[in-house]
Amino acid sequence: MEITSFYNLSSGAIRDAAKYSSVATISPDTKFGTFLDAALNQINETNGYLQDQENEEIKYALGLTDNTHDLAIAQSKAQTSLSYTVALRDRFLESYREIMQMQI
Repeated sequence: MEITSFYNLSSGAIRDAAKYSSVATISPDTKFGTFLDAALNQINETNGYLQDQENEEIKYALGLTDNTHDLAIAQSKAQTSLSYTVALRDRFLESYREIMQMQI
């Protein structure tokens, strides 16, 4: 299932991901830098979620909070974002290998 099938949802993250996930929506004038910027933004966002998760775990471990709901949300966001980033990396490496195997 492609993420573009979720257009009816109001999440900004899904709309942003849909912009970069479908080859059909890419114009011929789109530069590689656009995709690189999107990938770097995804990595930065993932790092932010991982830091949020770590902060929630530390607060819970130190007894500064007893709210396990916030901890579970932070862990879920970090896991989802990390999975998406790993999938993006895998697709990038697959594309790179395919380009390197092309005959000139």
